[in-house]
Amino acid sequence: MSAHSTRPTPVATAVGRPGPGTGPAGPATTAFTTGHSTATAVRGTTGHSTATAVRGTTAHSTVTAAGPAAYRRLGQVLPALRVRCAPPRSGRGWLAGADLVARPAALRELISHDARQGLARYGRPLRPDVAAGIGLHRFVWPVALLFTLPWFLERRVPLLVPGDIALRRRTGELTVRPGAFLCLPDDPAAPGAAVLPATAPPLPGARTVPDEAALAAGLRSALADFLTPVLDAFRPEVRRGPRTLWAMATDAVVEGLWYAGGLLGEEERARTELAALFAPGVSGASGPTGPRAARPAPECAPFTPGAGFTTPASGGSERSDRCRASCCLVYTARAEAMCAGCPRVTRG
Repeated sequence: MSAHSTRPTPVATAVGRPGPGTGPAGPATTAFTTGHSTATAVRGTTGHSTATAVRGTTAHSTVTAAGPAAYRRLGQVLPALRVRCAPPRSGRGWLAGADLVARPAALRELISHDARQGLARYGRPLRPDVAAGIGLHRFVWPVALLFTLPWFLERRVPLLVPGDIALRRRTGELTVRPGAFLCLPDDPAAPGAAVLPATAPPLPGARTVPDEAALAAGLRSALADFLTPVLDAFRPEVRRGPRTLWAMATDAVVEGLWYAGGLLGEEERARTELAALFAPGVSGASGPTGPRAARPAPECAPFTPGAGFTTPASGGSERSDRCRASCCLVYTARAEAMCAGCPRVTRG
């Protein structure tokens, strides 16, 4: 989000990945701080073998939900962000997703947290819309991992709504209530999967899709369905139009999985799969003619097309980076805090 967010902290990350604790107003919480010990705690394998290893193939308890195994791996490499499978909570610093989208006072409370951090970091108040944009980023960044990490590690896509989650920013905790999910035909949880015991109860939560492309489309759809009411709630506070809000959401989704993939030892696969997930292809749907209608919507709509990754720097450096789809406006608090990957820089 700021000059600090487009570069990782010098510990625990490869150069280029923006981490959760390096946003425009400084560390999002004390929980979003990583150290060397987490960088190599878990090294995943590559490709589909990772998904098979994480989701399990025999025990019925390992195949009835999407996410728990992936969230445990996240906790191993990023213990500052703890995901617990449990009903949503409220009170004592917890913000239930249902309250965020239904109660403006709850949303303003979340934003005020980032406003206070911005004041402490820069010595001057953030503009209200800038504080709201930071709050949006720091909500979407961890919550999107509830979807993208099971897809990346398990090849499963949880179908969640805001009422299924709760967030405690001060401690870096998330609760998620697992439910229905999408999976591939060879998943142990797929209806009729031979690996399930004959006496096992049915798994109504598992919904099979035919292939990887359909699973990726399901992920985009699940994320969009979840984020639509969230962006609607933030819009009056952020004071941006839908296109900019979805660009901000795209940045948070991409940066979250890119960062987590790096901690898991799979940064390159994360880059490759995110680039494919948000590839700027167009759908084959036809519609009315006209200057605007003649251009089909990108397949990744409403997300911004393209994951924004750039080629590694020359000179033998392993550094990789990306161009953001949105600007956080943090330079309004400190001019030199503009991101290196900000579109105001990369697009002149």
